[in-house]
Amino acid sequence: MTNLSFRLFSVLLIYTASLFAAPVIADSIEEIIVKANYRETLLEENDGSLLLLEEKQLQDQPMKHFEELTFLVPNLNMAVSDGRPRYFQIRGIGERSGYEGTPNSFVGFIIDDIDFSGQGGVASSFDMEQVEVHRGPQGSRMGANALAGMIYMRSKEPSDSFEGLSELTLGSDGIRNIGLAFGGPFEGNTAIKYRVSLRQDETDGFRKNLYLNRDDTTGKEELTGRLKLNWQLSEITDLSFLLLNSDFDASSDTWNIDGSLNTLSDKPGLDSQDTRAYGLKINHQATNAIVQSLTSATNSDVTVSYDADWGNPDSNSPYTYDFFSETQRSRRSFNQEFRVLSEPLDKTLDDDFAWVIGAYYLKLNERNDIRDLGTYIDPFSPWPPYFKDVSATRDYASENKAIFGEF
Repeated sequence: MTNLSFRLFSVLLIYTASLFAAPVIADSIEEIIVKANYRETLLEENDGSLLLLEEKQLQDQPMKHFEELTFLVPNLNMAVSDGRPRYFQIRGIGERSGYEGTPNSFVGFIIDDIDFSGQGGVASSFDMEQVEVHRGPQGSRMGANALAGMIYMRSKEPSDSFEGLSELTLGSDGIRNIGLAFGGPFEGNTAIKYRVSLRQDETDGFRKNLYLNRDDTTGKEELTGRLKLNWQLSEITDLSFLLLNSDFDASSDTWNIDGSLNTLSDKPGLDSQDTRAYGLKINHQATNAIVQSLTSATNSDVTVSYDADWGNPDSNSPYTYDFFSETQRSRRSFNQEFRVLSEPLDKTLDDDFAWVIGAYYLKLNERNDIRDLGTYIDPFSPWPPYFKDVSATRDYASENKAIFGEF
C-alpha cells in the first residue's frame, strides 16, 4: 500500500505541475525593439551598451522630463543650473556648459529623428513611447556628434483608432502640471492619422528670496506642444511630419553665501529656452530597397542670466558691489539625410544580409550676445569707483557633409 500511495502521489504531483506549467509555456515572450538605429532590431541582437525605457516606465514617472530619467541611467550625467539640462555626459565625456568654445556635441540627442544635440532642455517625456541611451561611440549613426554616445527619444505614433491621454499633478511648492494627448484617423480616413500632445508644467521652486520677499525666484513655467501627422500617400510611399514648439522659462536665483535655501540677490536672472522645430520623413518602396528622406530644422533662443554678486546693496554695505551677467544665444540648424536600405526595413523579420548607404548634411549657426554689468565702490579707498559695461558677440557657423554605409 505504501508503494501504491507513493506512485499515486507522484502521478498527481506531475499532473498538477503540468497544469501550472502549461500557461507559462504557452505565453509568448514580449519582444523589445531598438528603434534608434537605421533598422529596428531586437534588443538581444544589439551588441552595444544600451539602456531602454519603455512607455510604461515613462508613464510611472511623476515629473515628465528627461532630467528625471537621468537618475535611472548608469554612467549618464547632466549639467544644469536653474532650468532644464541642455548638456549631458556619458561615461564622463560630454559638454558641461555653453561657454566651452565651439558648440561641438559629444552626446547626440535625437527626438523623433530630429537632432537636438546641445538643446536637450526641450526633452519633455510626456506622451513618449520609448527612450534609449546608447553608451559608447555611435559614429555610424551620428558621426563625430556622438563620440560619447547617443540619447534617442520617440514620441507616440498616431493610432488607427481615436484615443486620448490626460494627466494632472498638483503638489507643494506650487507644482501644477497638466498634460493632454489625443489622436487617430483624420475624419475616419485611416490613410491620414494625427496625434496632438500638449503639456504645461509650473512650479514656484523650493528657495525663498529674503531680500525681495518672494518664494518663486527659482520657479519654472514650461509649455510643450507637438503635432504628428502620418500620411499613406500610396501603397509604396508614406510620409511622417512633426511640428514641435517648446517654451521653457526658469528663474535663476540659486547662489548664496551661506549655502542655505534662502537667497539675498536683488536681480534674479533667467535660464530659458524657446525652441521651434519641424521634421519630415518620407519612405518609398523601390525595387528590392527602401528609399528614405529625412529633413529637419531647429530654431532655439536661449537666455542665461544671473546675479553674480549673490547679494544686494544692504548685504555689502558700506561697500557697493553689484554685478550682473547675461548671455543671449540663438542656435539654428538644418539637417538633410538620404538613405537607401536593403529589404526588409525591419530587420527583426529576417536575418539575411542587410545593408544601408546614404548621404548626410548638417548646417549649424550659433550666435552669442554677452553683456556684463558691474560696479564696485570702496568708500575708504583713495581709488576711484570701478564701473564695468562690457558687451561681446561671438558667431559660429559650420557645415558637415558625409557619405556613409553600413553592412
